[in-house]
Amino acid sequence: MGVAGSNGRNGSSGGGGGAKRRRAAAPAARGGRSASKMTVNGKRTSVGIVVDKPLKFTIPSNYIAGRDVQKRILDDVSRVGFNSQSQFAIKLALEEALINAIKHGNGLDPTKKVHVEVKVSPTQIEITIEDEGPGFKRTAVPDPTLEENLEKCSGRGILLMEAYMNSVHWSHGGRRVKMVKKNEEDVLPRP
Repeated sequence: MGVAGSNGRNGSSGGGGGAKRRRAAAPAARGGRSASKMTVNGKRTSVGIVVDKPLKFTIPSNYIAGRDVQKRILDDVSRVGFNSQSQFAIKLALEEALINAIKHGNGLDPTKKVHVEVKVSPTQIEITIEDEGPGFKRTAVPDPTLEENLEKCSGRGILLMEAYMNSVHWSHGGRRVKMVKKNEEDVLPRP
């Protein structure tokens, strides 16, 4: 599929919706921020997309693009019926993984990209994020829970990802992380 509300022709929108999107992006550009663009399943697009699964994103190394991808993924997670606790866990882990790829992996280098692949079903989500940086050794990151590391800033995001997701696996020399979260029952009683 193309852009939400498309008529099926190259992602263009019926009734002049494409022009509305272009006008909506213009104020952001005038305000000093460019409209966020990304590649989804091989096609350049902007936010507000609906595509078939699995989703594949290629984004520049900037936080705006990361937030756009995060919103798109979280919208799908909500749409397929993940409970609120699982949604929170995914949001937190996804944000940390994207920031790590953009900031620590690619060093905010505008020539480097972040590649994201997501498979969402009503029972689980699988997220793979890969940067183009030098990589790292997971075992070399200090444990932030040890007393000597309590005041250090590094490692907390990784710890949160590993605590909130059902599985987290690092590969490609630390440049790729694959996270899985199951849509589990809420553990807190509902009112």
